[in-house]
Amino acid sequence: MTTTTAAAARVFRVRVPFSTRWNDNDQYGHLNNAVYYEAMDTAVNSWMIRAAGLDPHGDGTIAFCAASSCEFRASASFPDALEVGIGVERLGTSSVTWALGILRDGEHEPIATGRFVHVFVDAASRRPTAVPASVRAAIEEHLLG
Repeated sequence: MTTTTAAAARVFRVRVPFSTRWNDNDQYGHLNNAVYYEAMDTAVNSWMIRAAGLDPHGDGTIAFCAASSCEFRASASFPDALEVGIGVERLGTSSVTWALGILRDGEHEPIATGRFVHVFVDAASRRPTAVPASVRAAIEEHLLG
């Protein structure tokens, strides 16, 4: 099963509301592709801050996006109410591969599926470090359990 097929079949245990904005629509009348990436990035980072206490401004460990992708299945436009479904494809030693979906509020079939690879690094040296224990615990409890 491919990553996007796996994400499409996944029931996302965590869903984060995403409010579309007037300026998200492009000249073709639908959400610009960059908006999907912004929604996924914001959802994952806000979830790590809220559920795992990650401090992106701290001097400890931070997460850098090393890779991302998105496949579009249907369009959306303002004022659609959307959600970002968050799952985990792989939890490694120093990285997390997120399986993500953009969903209409209350629906189960994603209109877009995405993938982000976050590498955790020391804020000062920018060298890879272990996934923080709090992030690992939150992933195991809320996303993998």
